[in-house]
Amino acid sequence: MIVGTINALWRFPVKSFKGEKLNQAAFNKQGVLGDRAYALIDKETGKVVSAKSVKLFPDLLNCSADYTQPLQNGQEIPPVQITLGDGTTVSSDSEKVDQILSSYFGRDVTLARVAPDNYTIDQYYPDIENLDPAGHRNTSVQQKLGSALFKEVGVESPIPPESFMDVFPVSVMTTSTLEHLHQLRPETNFDMRRFRMNMIIKTENSGFVENLWIGNTLKIGNSVQLLVTSPDPRCVMTTLPQDEIPKDINVLRTLVEHNRLDIMGAGKFPCAGVYAVIAAGGLVEINDTVELV
Repeated sequence: MIVGTINALWRFPVKSFKGEKLNQAAFNKQGVLGDRAYALIDKETGKVVSAKSVKLFPDLLNCSADYTQPLQNGQEIPPVQITLGDGTTVSSDSEKVDQILSSYFGRDVTLARVAPDNYTIDQYYPDIENLDPAGHRNTSVQQKLGSALFKEVGVESPIPPESFMDVFPVSVMTTSTLEHLHQLRPETNFDMRRFRMNMIIKTENSGFVENLWIGNTLKIGNSVQLLVTSPDPRCVMTTLPQDEIPKDINVLRTLVEHNRLDIMGAGKFPCAGVYAVIAAGGLVEINDTVELV
């Protein structure tokens, strides 16, 4: 059954920086080629730097990174050209990159290509009732991510140990979900960039349509197949300002009110979009047909 077409493709070369909007994207077992390939690590704590830590690193979403060379499957990931919020630029392979990044963020950080074994971030929970099953409100907590999270809960990881992905290799959202959110709260800007998805699918049905895809396979274009695994639980990052998009806590409040879903038996979380793993890799382009099989 055809469910839509590819509306937008994104990758995020540096974790928690702005994304690159693509006309085509290569998918392999690790996800979109070049996605979350780099991240900052706080040298004092050893934690991976994330925009979820809004008090320590409030300016991450004002920074961007672009690859300096074409990417190819099976080849080394090339350097990125980093542009900071104040306009400063530096290449990831510069001997001064850590010095420049540390000066900008006001903390001693290093740019890394491999996630630490004990991949941990600090995550801030806004003051919203029912935001998570543990009842966190207006507080920051340590959170394991990546393969470290799956190791902690005793489940085989869908991502390799070196990956900076949060949980699963690929994230997917529909235009139906974005339109439904706008209908629920018209005064709030639900720009797709808030959600940092790899793939936006143009769909005609109304509501949170991708919720119904969990456990099924999406065939995209001629070769790529994604197995939809889980709803995508949302966090404070969806509420943060970037470019012309304003700060707005109501993004998260709307999801709490209208789309709280169970995540792997851990309880209900506000969700938008879904996670997936790669069943078959290949190239995806804008306007490719998406089929539910």
